[in-house]
Amino acid sequence: MNKIIFATGNEHKMVEIRMILSDLGAEILSQREAGIEADVVEDGSTFEENALIKAKEIAKAARRIKGLEEAVVLADDSGLEIDYLNKEPGIYSARYMGEDTSYDIKNQTLLDRLEGVPKGQRTARFVCAIAAAFPDGSAEVVRGTMEGIIGYEIAGENGFGYDPIFFLPEYGCTSAQLAPEKKNELSHRGEGLRKIRARLEKR
Repeated sequence: MNKIIFATGNEHKMVEIRMILSDLGAEILSQREAGIEADVVEDGSTFEENALIKAKEIAKAARRIKGLEEAVVLADDSGLEIDYLNKEPGIYSARYMGEDTSYDIKNQTLLDRLEGVPKGQRTARFVCAIAAAFPDGSAEVVRGTMEGIIGYEIAGENGFGYDPIFFLPEYGCTSAQLAPEKKNELSHRGEGLRKIRARLEKR
């Protein structure tokens, strides 16, 4: 395993991914850096199904590019589940209110929808399913989660997406207020990446 391709163009994710997988001894490339252009339709009904769909499709594309035939392709599908809102936005987290809508607007809308809801009913979690597609055609998928509550205001500059409203009671701050190293230690993606790294190490 000399190359790992992560099926994303999101540079925020790539920073986190490289920090956690850096000691595997493989070159870690984003989909864009690998020169793979593919518009994958993620029509699964769970985070796991969507991650597998993406990993397998990008792996097919990679096999057709010289030098990438033996690359392992990783893909994730992640999102926020809010229990009071029947686990919305869930698998539609990135598309909630439209992909071009800013997260400032999305976050404020969710806070508005939870106005007056007591702390005990604001439970939520970040979920991250990560799939690995291997050169032999096999695939595996793991899930990482981070439990918390939805806060009462937007706070923090270190995160992205829904991080500024995701409050961690035991740390007294949102995930956007955590130092990057601490966030990697606690985050759903961090947990998922460590689980998939353990699978890769066994190969």
